[in-house]
Amino acid sequence: MKAVNVDLSSQPGLVPVVSLDDQSKPGAALSTEPTSDDPLLDAYSQAVIRAVDQVGPSVVKIEVRKKAGPPHMTRDSGGSGSGFIISPDGLVLTNSHVVHGADRIELILRDGRRPDAHLIGEDPDTDLAVLRVYAPNLTAARLGESKTIRVGQLAIAIGNPYGFECTVTAGVVSALGRSFRSNSGRLMDNIIQTDAALNPGNSGGPLVNSRGEVIGVNTAVILPAQGICFAIAIDTAKYVAGWLVKDGRIRRSYIGVGGQNTKLHRRVVRFFNLPVETGLLVLNLEPGSPAGRAELREGDVIVEFDGHPIAGIDDLHKFLTESQIGKRSMLTVIRHIEKVTLVVVPEESPRH
Repeated sequence: MKAVNVDLSSQPGLVPVVSLDDQSKPGAALSTEPTSDDPLLDAYSQAVIRAVDQVGPSVVKIEVRKKAGPPHMTRDSGGSGSGFIISPDGLVLTNSHVVHGADRIELILRDGRRPDAHLIGEDPDTDLAVLRVYAPNLTAARLGESKTIRVGQLAIAIGNPYGFECTVTAGVVSALGRSFRSNSGRLMDNIIQTDAALNPGNSGGPLVNSRGEVIGVNTAVILPAQGICFAIAIDTAKYVAGWLVKDGRIRRSYIGVGGQNTKLHRRVVRFFNLPVETGLLVLNLEPGSPAGRAELREGDVIVEFDGHPIAGIDDLHKFLTESQIGKRSMLTVIRHIEKVTLVVVPEESPRH
């Protein structure tokens, strides 16, 4: 039966109503059903939400306890950081400076569980560490590839800044290929710069792309600046984590030299046709070290190692890898006004 429209607008105190036929037209009547906000969310928000939903369950909070002070006045000190699960069997990746020197490590999962955890290995030179956690039903994060990262792409940081658990910040990849000095003094290469806000406690947490893949390990922030934060590239992290799981450490070589960067005289550079204008000035030699046995002297300036130009201490560090342990290498130095070539056999670094 068809309803009839009745015009009551002329009657005082009455409001017009919509006919039954009109209710079938779009927008004719207001729905009382709750509506979702999904249509209001833009593509940017949706990308961040999806990424957080995928990686969030893998992010953990790490609390450490350290004993400080002399033996008769020992007191406990603590700190906190972040990490993320990289395998279902309980491997957790974080920063070395978060867990270094810890007497006790406590780990808090996203669901509130506090399983036992212990340190498998750490590498202060790359500021990375791997923990083992014992708990069932763990969700591992998906690891991406550093070579696919582009400047300007979305970067999402997840962690526990100042103890505020499961905090998410977002920004973009600001630059690639940065260098950053670790707490050990060694230069770290291929560092990602981002403006996704980081604070103390974010260290060790994942830096994620829009597909929910981890592309970096958050490590540092320049405090006086705004939006200058750094993360270790995930390709570096995967390589280091693999060796830490296998051996508990990263093997590197050393020759036992202490020195500083120095500028070479222009005439020396031209005369010997050197590929660099600076070198490594030898200030001291460790007794019984490979450099001492190679008859390197204080005051020598190292300009080449095994065919590679050496412009300073960081260049030498790059080539003193595990593959150089026990290998005869040629060391070229400027000694006064002479160019001298020595044979050195690097040994495994005792610090590792």
